[in-house]
Amino acid sequence: MATVGKNILDNLTTGMYADSKVIYREYIQNACDQIDIAIREGILSVDEGYVDIYTDSKKRYISIKDNATGVKAGDFIENVGDIANSNKEVGKNKGFRGIGRLCGLAYCKTLRFTTSYLGEGTKSIMSCDAQKMRAMLVENKKYTLDEIWDSIITYSTEAENEQEHYFEVELIDINKENTDLLNTTKVCEYLSFVAPVPYKNTFILRNEIYRYTESIDYHIDEYCITVNGSQIFKEYTSRLKEQSGSSLKNYDEISRLEFKDFRDASGNLIAWMWVGLSRFEKQIPIINHMRGLRIRSANIQLGNDDALQPLFKENRGNYYFVGEVFAVSSKLIPNSQRDYFNENETRVLFEDLLREYFYDVLHKLYYEANRVKNDYKRQEEYLSKVAEYQKKETEQGFVNEEERQRLQFDIDKAKKTAEDARKRLDKFDTNDSTSPLSIVRKNIAQKYEADKLKKQAETTTVTLDDNDKKKSFVTSGMSKLSRSERKLVGKILSIITDIAPKDIAEQIIDKIKEEMR
Repeated sequence: MATVGKNILDNLTTGMYADSKVIYREYIQNACDQIDIAIREGILSVDEGYVDIYTDSKKRYISIKDNATGVKAGDFIENVGDIANSNKEVGKNKGFRGIGRLCGLAYCKTLRFTTSYLGEGTKSIMSCDAQKMRAMLVENKKYTLDEIWDSIITYSTEAENEQEHYFEVELIDINKENTDLLNTTKVCEYLSFVAPVPYKNTFILRNEIYRYTESIDYHIDEYCITVNGSQIFKEYTSRLKEQSGSSLKNYDEISRLEFKDFRDASGNLIAWMWVGLSRFEKQIPIINHMRGLRIRSANIQLGNDDALQPLFKENRGNYYFVGEVFAVSSKLIPNSQRDYFNENETRVLFEDLLREYFYDVLHKLYYEANRVKNDYKRQEEYLSKVAEYQKKETEQGFVNEEERQRLQFDIDKAKKTAEDARKRLDKFDTNDSTSPLSIVRKNIAQKYEADKLKKQAETTTVTLDDNDKKKSFVTSGMSKLSRSERKLVGKILSIITDIAPKDIAEQIIDKIKEEMR
């Protein structure tokens, strides 16, 4: 027989994942599979199952324990000790390769599995000397997989209460370079989007998601998962925030969710998604951890928030949105790293369908939202220029006649631009109030008080009255100065206006006016 060398174990442990926190996902998905079985077998009732995670940074210790079926003593060595020999089914179970439980070997000195099956009164234990394994992997000596495995594994049993049923994974003496595993804040943040947990109850739009899943006869797998006693939820919210100085402020809001099914030629559901509709003010800042469209298989996230980015017309498109794509087809098989799907015909169809929707609908949403916002801003800019002219005419005064004429020219130009913008907004007005684009346009219109803005822009006019020219100049009120001095000051003010930023120029001119009165 061919020899399986030690490097395969290296690939399945230290070389498998780029992010150490993935171990939580791997052990949670195994626990959730067993909770499902426990419910089917009547060991647990619905909503009784749980996964408790406990971390102790001082002891550098992690425990991940569930109250599911546990493993029968007679099956323990085969089920837990075998490598890549799982009894789970592809497309039915969340985990199915039989390698995920090995991931902890890369991050601690000792990895221990303890389990008990209901009614047996026995506790089965497998201890793995992870530190020794890693030393043997780097040793300049050829070892077979069996040689390493046999030298680092020990089995034992102890008495247990017959009513107990659980499976516990313990990582003892976490490596110093993997301290992130003990950072509960980072762990909770990671699990809040990766783990199969419920939506936070403050996310009021979650009810729309549950109603939709009922309409397509789909069940979202959700489990009670806690970290040091605190339950984990998906941290979705309807508010979008941005940094404002040292604090955060709301800048946009998800007003509604849009849903989309993706089906094959026979009408079979391959995947479905929900996406939040906002005003699409800008790319969602990174401080909003929920940003981006995420892929979920059995409600476990695949990859990161950028997994679907290549399917957008432009890379930036992904971060205008908040939402989830749920894989439904059993032929969409997560790869071994669980960052995407294995390549097959169903994956190609999945990508084609999503890419079409992203191009035809989602890209148009944020692109058109930006155009609509700009059209409202053009009307605001026109009104702003009119207000600036009127203020100079009645209060501040113009620096010289050239400035007066330039501002008048700017107003005429802004008026034409505003009129063109209004025509575009009126042209795209529609009675289809249920389409995503109509919802977005309505949200933007509310922000800009569209009707009021339109009326102001249509009725506001400015006329140039040559008879009042002398009263409108800054130097007109400088009675202490002679005519030639006022002329010189006017030239100085003109230079200041040309080279200084607008706000600074106004401050300087106001100060000069004050001194020259």
